[in-house]
Amino acid sequence: MSELPPQVNAWLVIFIGIWLQAVPFLLLGTIISSTLTAFLKPQTLARFLPRRTALAVAVAGLAGIALPACECASVPTTRSLVRAGVPTAAALTFMVASPAINPVVITATAIAYTVNPRMAVARFIAGLLAAILIGLGWIWLGRPLRGVDDAESVCGEACGLHDHQPRTMSAMAETFRNELTHDFIQSCGFLVIGAAIAATVKVCVPIAWMQALTANVLVEAAALSLLAVIVALCSEADAFMAVSLTSFSPTAQLAFLAIGPVIDVKLLAMEGGAFGAGFLKRFVPLAVCCCFISAIFIGTLIFPS
Repeated sequence: MSELPPQVNAWLVIFIGIWLQAVPFLLLGTIISSTLTAFLKPQTLARFLPRRTALAVAVAGLAGIALPACECASVPTTRSLVRAGVPTAAALTFMVASPAINPVVITATAIAYTVNPRMAVARFIAGLLAAILIGLGWIWLGRPLRGVDDAESVCGEACGLHDHQPRTMSAMAETFRNELTHDFIQSCGFLVIGAAIAATVKVCVPIAWMQALTANVLVEAAALSLLAVIVALCSEADAFMAVSLTSFSPTAQLAFLAIGPVIDVKLLAMEGGAFGAGFLKRFVPLAVCCCFISAIFIGTLIFPS
């Protein structure tokens, strides 16, 4: 049997390396997220938030550290929080912060970036800053979420908020199993796509093209931001793809890590279905601007050229 061509071998090494490093954190993140979804009531967070919306936004951003949730659970969690009485701006802040700066994600980033440990710190600061800016921006730009916090919202039998049915241990365990299976399988699918794209970029894209793309930090950051939207990696795994893109500057890689957990194709589909096109028209530009500006600002401070 003939040996594989060198390019194919290099592609497989990169692809398998990203996969093996990312899967343990992907599994741990989905286990924690599924546990919170199944066993933690939304009112628990609502009780700890200040009454003033601006202060609630800041506290909700910090709550993302203690209550890790993956992107797949962020949209239904946001609906539940708003229905439990959390201000919409604060609920959206938590939706953004939780998958971006939770301990599993920051630990995975630190392990992926052992050669550049400052990236974990930069990701935490940029993620928290972006989440708070999005929440504060929503106070000014936002409107009621369709079917959630408006007067015509109808509470369904399975809303999980008002004890329509007893929350038995068996029911919560079933919710945990369903959430874990769905989220892990979906995330693994996107991880395969992301690892394949990273390996292809590393092996197949000509060096001259990469040099032209990386000549300006804003251009390369915009390019990696777009890539993050397309590949839709789970935040527990995206650092292992970002660190493999060695042709790009740390600031551009930080932009990839900042935007990915907030805006990607799977989240756009979920948010559009849950909150409507009107929500996306306001939220997407706000989120992209806040994440991009935060990444460039923090990246410039921590990774001066």
